[in-house]
Amino acid sequence: MADMRPEVQSALRKGLPVIALESALITHGLPWPRNLEVARSLAQIVRDEGGIPATIGIIGGRIKVGLSESDLERLARSAKARKVSGRDIPIAVAKGQDGGTTVAATMFLAHQAGIQVFATGGIGGVHRGHPSDVSADLPELARTPVAVISAGAKALLDLPLTLEWLETHGVPVLGYGTDELPAFYSKRSGLPVDCRVDSPEEAAQIIATKWKLGLTGGVLVAVPIPAEAEMEPQVVERVVGVALAAAKERGVKGKALTPFILGQISQLTEGRSLEANVALLRNNAAVATQIASALLGVDSPEHL
Repeated sequence: MADMRPEVQSALRKGLPVIALESALITHGLPWPRNLEVARSLAQIVRDEGGIPATIGIIGGRIKVGLSESDLERLARSAKARKVSGRDIPIAVAKGQDGGTTVAATMFLAHQAGIQVFATGGIGGVHRGHPSDVSADLPELARTPVAVISAGAKALLDLPLTLEWLETHGVPVLGYGTDELPAFYSKRSGLPVDCRVDSPEEAAQIIATKWKLGLTGGVLVAVPIPAEAEMEPQVVERVVGVALAAAKERGVKGKALTPFILGQISQLTEGRSLEANVALLRNNAAVATQIASALLGVDSPEHL
C-alpha cells in the first residue's frame, strides 16, 4: 500500500544503503520552520555519507516511503497532522489524514519496504512513575527486524526500567563508542549496555548475526550526543522534573505528553535542549548511514 519514491526503490534494488527517517519529529517534535530545516539537513547528511534517505510519513492517507520536498513542507506546516504510532496507521490511511510517523510506526513501515536501518533521536520507553505505561516503540523493537540508531531513550523516561524491558524482550543494546547507555541530552547514564562497539563494521556484524541466527526483533544502537552539545545531567534532571510536574498539574497525558514535556524543557533551558536534540539527530543520521553501508558488506561468521 505504500508509495515508494523511485530513488528509494532503485537504491534498494541495487543494494545501496537506505536509511529510514521518521516524520513525527517534523509534525510534533520541532517547531516551524526549524522542523523543515532539520528534516532537510538529515536527508542531506545521509547523502553526504553515501546513503539514500527515506523519510517515512502519511500524506492524504497514502503511506510514503521517501517524502518529497513538497511532502516535507506540507507536514512541517501542518497543525492538524496526526501523530502516528503503529495503532494509528490504519486510522490515518482509512480517513485520508496526514501523519508524522513515530519510531514504532516508522520501524514497521521501513521493514515492510525492505529497509533495515533507521535513524532517530531517542526512542520511547517506560514512563517515570508509571511502570505499566510502556511506549509502543519497545514492543516494535522486540518484534521488527530493524536496527534503530538513537541517542538512547528520551530523557523524560525511566531509563533503568526501559533497559530492563529491552533485556526481558531480547533486544540487544549496543553502545556506540561507550560502555553505558546514553541519556539523550547527556552522554552518560551509569547504566551498562549489552556490548560496546567502536566501529560501524563491529555494529553491523552483531546486527547481521542476530538476524542470520533467526532471532526476531531489532537492535538498538545507542550513540552518545556529540560532546559539544551535551547538557549537564543534573540540569537535565532538574528541568525534566519541573516539566513532568507541569504536565501533571495541567492533566497532559497520552500522545500529548512527550511533545508537551519537550516543549517545556526547551523553554526552561532557553532553547539549549532543542539545539542538543538537533545535534544528536544529525550525528545519528551519519552513524546510521555508516552502519547501513557496513551491513551490506557483512559476511556470515564461519560457525553459522
